[in-house]
Amino acid sequence: MTPTRRSLLLAMLAIPVAGTILRPALANEPEVFATGGIAISGYDPVAYFTQGKPVRGNPGHALIWRGATWYFASAEAMEAFEMNPHAYAPQYGGYCAYAMTKGAIAATAPDAFAVASGRLYLTYSTEIRAIWADDVVGNVALADAHWPDALNKK
Repeated sequence: MTPTRRSLLLAMLAIPVAGTILRPALANEPEVFATGGIAISGYDPVAYFTQGKPVRGNPGHALIWRGATWYFASAEAMEAFEMNPHAYAPQYGGYCAYAMTKGAIAATAPDAFAVASGRLYLTYSTEIRAIWADDVVGNVALADAHWPDALNKK
């Protein structure tokens, strides 16, 4: 069966309609907390795991993932992230893990972090991190229940 001009025209008209129907609803907040478009204020997410501390990334080692620019301290760290971003990216899009337990979103500070069960969690401050750390398992369960729905609240 050869396509006719009419069938091609109908197919071309259907593509934009299908795109609007199948597209997910847009969130009120971006999926990744990224001040000025830069995730984790320019810190290397891989370093939290390999060095156990926040390490400033280098704009020369950058990539875009989930709508944010991520900086890395080295080409090796950038490659590790690129190969498995879910292993290194902070949970809850880098929004405050403690705020997420309340179904809310809040900014985070790169030095207010915890690595628990192989996952990176960021919080608003080191004081909030201490509160969050009192019940990591319970707080993760609460935060998981709110993520990603909290992005749609205002």
